[in-house]
Amino acid sequence: MADNLTNTGENRCLDWLMGTATTAPTLPLRVALVTANGTDAAAGTEVTGGSYARKNLTVAAAVNGATSNSADLVWTGMPAATVVGVEVWDSAGSAVRLWYGPLGTTRTLLAGDELRIVAGALSFSLA
Repeated sequence: MADNLTNTGENRCLDWLMGTATTAPTLPLRVALVTANGTDAAAGTEVTGGSYARKNLTVAAAVNGATSNSADLVWTGMPAATVVGVEVWDSAGSAVRLWYGPLGTTRTLLAGDELRIVAGALSFSLA
């Protein structure tokens, strides 16, 4: 998800890099699945129903301005839905959306299906 930071994510990165803020997002970061992609300023339409819930994200240390998920992300018992993208949120009481982006391939799911994003497949970069 190169260049897919939300406006909030961009501002927080710049504030931290320039020393005007020292806070980090509230962990753990969580991955949400969406049926309509968002933009820099607006969230997408998150999946609802079935056993769907956001999944905790773990990442490897960044190398050359990039990182990726270090463990598989697995959603089981999904509702019937067409998943077109993902978003990354923090865990604050009023969660903050930091990243967004389309899936490489849209996934059409039947009720009860599993959706898996394998380790290394969800990449993030500031390049």
